[in-house]
Amino acid sequence: MKVIKRDDTIVDYDRSKIAVAIQKANAEVTAADQIAPEEIDAIIDGIEALNRPRMLVEDIQDLVEQALVARNKFQLAKTYIIYRYTRALVRKQNTTDESILALLRNENKELAEENSNKNTMIAATQRDYIAGEVSRDLTRRILLPEHISQAHDEGAIHFHDADYFIQPIFNCCLINIGDMLDNGTVMNGKLIESPKSFQVACTVVTQIIACVASNQYGGQSVDLSHLGKYLRRSREKFKKHIAYECAGQVDEATMERLVDDQLRTELKSGVQTVQYQINTLMTTNGQSPFVTLFLNLKAGDPYLEENAMIVEEVLRQRLEGIKNEKGVYITPAFPKLVYVLDEHNCLKGGKYDYITRLAVKCSAKRMYPDYISAKKMRENYQGNVFSPMGCRSFLAPWKNEQGEYQFEGRFNQGVVSLNLPQMGILARGDQDKFWQIFEQRLALCFEAIMCRHNALKNVRSDSSPIHWQYGAIARLPKGAPIAPLLYGGYSSISLGYIGLYEVTKLMTGVSHTAPEGQEFALKVMNRLRKACDDWKAQTNIGFALYGTPAESLCYRFARIDKERFGTIPDVTDKGYYTNSYHVDVREPIDAFSKFQFESQFQSISTGGCISYSEVPNMAHNLEALEDVVRFIYDNIQYAEFNTKSDYCQCCGFDGEIEINEDFHWECPVCHNTDQSKMNVTRRTCGYLGENFWNVGKTKEIKARVMHL
Repeated sequence: MKVIKRDDTIVDYDRSKIAVAIQKANAEVTAADQIAPEEIDAIIDGIEALNRPRMLVEDIQDLVEQALVARNKFQLAKTYIIYRYTRALVRKQNTTDESILALLRNENKELAEENSNKNTMIAATQRDYIAGEVSRDLTRRILLPEHISQAHDEGAIHFHDADYFIQPIFNCCLINIGDMLDNGTVMNGKLIESPKSFQVACTVVTQIIACVASNQYGGQSVDLSHLGKYLRRSREKFKKHIAYECAGQVDEATMERLVDDQLRTELKSGVQTVQYQINTLMTTNGQSPFVTLFLNLKAGDPYLEENAMIVEEVLRQRLEGIKNEKGVYITPAFPKLVYVLDEHNCLKGGKYDYITRLAVKCSAKRMYPDYISAKKMRENYQGNVFSPMGCRSFLAPWKNEQGEYQFEGRFNQGVVSLNLPQMGILARGDQDKFWQIFEQRLALCFEAIMCRHNALKNVRSDSSPIHWQYGAIARLPKGAPIAPLLYGGYSSISLGYIGLYEVTKLMTGVSHTAPEGQEFALKVMNRLRKACDDWKAQTNIGFALYGTPAESLCYRFARIDKERFGTIPDVTDKGYYTNSYHVDVREPIDAFSKFQFESQFQSISTGGCISYSEVPNMAHNLEALEDVVRFIYDNIQYAEFNTKSDYCQCCGFDGEIEINEDFHWECPVCHNTDQSKMNVTRRTCGYLGENFWNVGKTKEIKARVMHL
């Protein structure tokens, strides 16, 4: 038998621990109230006779109490209960010691894998994690109602970012970078005026990103289209200078060439500044800024040509990668890139198709960018196209006092996510019971989300001047409350969900891609969306349904449920739950069908929706990826390729490992041929039809066959 402890760890059953606890209570009572050793053994034998594969430690203690009462040992039972309660108080007094020590010993794997931009070995990062563990402890024991903390611990819900809950900060945002560049900002008490050139504008943007990241816990997004005017300023400055220096000495064509050459140099340096600063900066919470760059070529933009140059250069540098400590080009985790497909760049003969082809090359080699279809997004958001926030959540359309749609300068207050499969497990196929549990869990989520909201209600602008006073979100006076920005839909607050596939399988016996399963899945999704809409009407707060890309949460929910309910085929046996509404990775479905199927859920989950397609390294089959990108534009709002890149452990190279003349894999950088020290994607032709989902996953293919 296994015993599940209060911290969710699993240990081997040890009967002596039960005996010791009873004996300690025995020693506190009179001889008449004591219990004989053979009776202690009988109580323990009774627990063991249940033959359960696993038990909660609380259940064992309950059985002991019941056995003592059944033997009329009421005083002993009372003493045992007091002993148990005292031990619980001791545990509640400090629950952080072991987690902090495990962090310092680098044994806390959950934290190590939680964020790609946090290195738990770095002292500054450890300091942030230590503070986070204290916050998590206070949140669980004091700040949250006990039943919400219990629901979180049991995996019924997930109260996101409890490690930051004690601070008056929010989740993620769209920085109002245009206002900050045009009208200036203040950082560390110093005035930053509007830049006069592209290079300076790029530097200011990175300073703003670092400052914003230090005062919130989620991601941030920056629309790079605001930089176009500064690139034009640089052009005008260069043209004026060269015209003065070369007056009457060169013809107009030569002068334009000199201006273009200088502008290209500044363009490359400015974009490089953004990329290198984001990857080398460390914020006050010990990590690189979690930032997304929004690449949108807007029709009618007066600086469209300049912005096309900027987007092209961003993609060129992303295609190249960034050098690691060994001088090898690798894919940086940040900044994330989101590229918008519109009529002029959707690979249908548009003027800017050449930039999209560059984006496709990046996707084939380096995983980013994500793709947004302007066509589909306009259908879902009242004709608007705008960036997701850093956490991949979307805002709802909102109009300012001038009657204009505004998205930048807005934010998300926080997230609570729902474990859908656990409800299916508890219902055991009973539809009535499932919907009863569903309504109870929705009420629990609402209460937990409101805890997030209520924590921000009394915050004043002084808590983060860069956000509230100097333009990232607003330009409020010193000491002003931020409460008005929490209402009316200006900001969002999110209900997340995990495991639509698994709960559908539990309740219908089939995947949500089957007709019967699809009907059930849509019913679940529409009920989630209605809950958000009802809460919004009830509270005047911008509730949003968020298909969170929280991969670590998929593992956490599955782990908890497997420990509690055991191995359930196609549910807990995988070790993870399927993210939000996504199709299970093991289903034989091609990329086109997957995106088309998932698109119907994106139009419901407008508070956050992204779909993925797993692809191998497809550098030699760009036409196939271009076909998928065209399909994205016409069929789905937000999609991304997860590219399976080769990786050499010797030098860190993450490009394409080729087969040499001896039919062995060989790293093109360090020439390593030891397969045990490299991860190689087993490449096939890249066919995107029936077996597309399994492309690149074949295990037993000889090198010679692969080469041929």
